[in-house]
Amino acid sequence: MDVKMPKELDGITIKEWLTKNGFSRGLVTRLKRFPDGICVNGEHATVRRILREGDVLSVKCEDCYEDENEYLVPTPMNLDIIYEDGDMIAVNKPWDMATHPSIGHFDDTLANGLAHYFSSRGIPFVFRAVNRLDRDTSGVVLVAKSRMAAAKLSRLMREGKIKKTYIALLGGELTPRDGCISAPIRRKDASVILREVCGEDAEGAKTAVTEYRTLRVGKNASVVSASPITGRTHQLRVHFAHMGAPIIGDGFYGSAERCPTEYDRLINRQALHAYSLTVELDDGSVTVTAPIPEDMEKVRRYIEGV
Repeated sequence: MDVKMPKELDGITIKEWLTKNGFSRGLVTRLKRFPDGICVNGEHATVRRILREGDVLSVKCEDCYEDENEYLVPTPMNLDIIYEDGDMIAVNKPWDMATHPSIGHFDDTLANGLAHYFSSRGIPFVFRAVNRLDRDTSGVVLVAKSRMAAAKLSRLMREGKIKKTYIALLGGELTPRDGCISAPIRRKDASVILREVCGEDAEGAKTAVTEYRTLRVGKNASVVSASPITGRTHQLRVHFAHMGAPIIGDGFYGSAERCPTEYDRLINRQALHAYSLTVELDDGSVTVTAPIPEDMEKVRRYIEGV
């Protein structure tokens, strides 16, 4: 990236500029290792250099092929790309697709599909997901397109400037219908996967907060909008089960593990969809939205009697 210094930044050091623009210490250290990592007016410069009005600061933020993960196999896929700019790309992930490779999912994940998307355009690609979804949760996944973008988006996430909104179909009704769930979560019985609500002083407890709003109620079930303020593993699934209204079709925390309900028979996964994601930037905000998929729409219509 190239930036021409304006009059108001005359006298600032490169280090100060990098810090103000979200470059992490690790990223700055990496830039120092390359002869062309940081340049001013086409010449190598150290971070102590003072910038003057009209100087052109060049910072090597783009990935190169040496950065790529050799084990990430590019796989052709019909990805539903719902937003893309110079810093980020958002995909509407279908359910039954893992976000990144793991045991049993070597070449069929969202990461594999994006690797092919960029390689087919001759662009080096490193998978840097800003948010992650369970395999059977559908909806918006945001991915940073560079180290610089990843650092910036991670900072915005920590500052609460990235808001995620989910649509969930619940096997029950919430009391109150609109509210906030503040209930710590920890691993269940040292499980790698399962989580549970626990007391604040319990070993392994982590703060977990969810805001929710009931949109529809019918036939002992609810359609809710939910925003996780914290980002704990399985947070929405655990919180709604704790409230006595588990997510329909959830085999881990929902009614399906005890006694299948009429709703659980209508869907093959937990009825949870990452509906929208808003990123608050200095010059405005970006909101991306993924329509509710047909399998959840079918259950929603049944709940509402449509």
